[in-house]
Amino acid sequence: MINSAKFTERLQKIIDFYDETASGFAEKIGVQRSSISHILSGRNKPSLDFVMKVLHSYPEVELYWLMNGKGEFPSESKISASPNSNTSEIQITAKPPVTESNSDSEIEKIIIFYKNGTFKSYKP
Repeated sequence: MINSAKFTERLQKIIDFYDETASGFAEKIGVQRSSISHILSGRNKPSLDFVMKVLHSYPEVELYWLMNGKGEFPSESKISASPNSNTSEIQITAKPPVTESNSDSEIEKIIIFYKNGTFKSYKP
């Protein structure tokens, strides 16, 4: 079971971390301002839809941390983009996994995905 008071503390931590107002946060995740107000005041509990909108809009937020307080925030192990930046380019904040390299391996293609759904493909 979710501890609503602790959930609201974590939600407030997210809002503060990104230096957002409650209104700006509501707009960013696509909910009404009153939804944020009611959750932060403890009047309402967050819906699954609300939680999923937070996770979609802020990829650095870990589901387990948001729901249970276990884990870390912001997550450094995810691929993320700064929600407040004006650019759409995604930046990798984690180290890529180490794999064995074959000396005969060649890069075939590099693809960069943007938040707006577009991408660029590069061939060496």
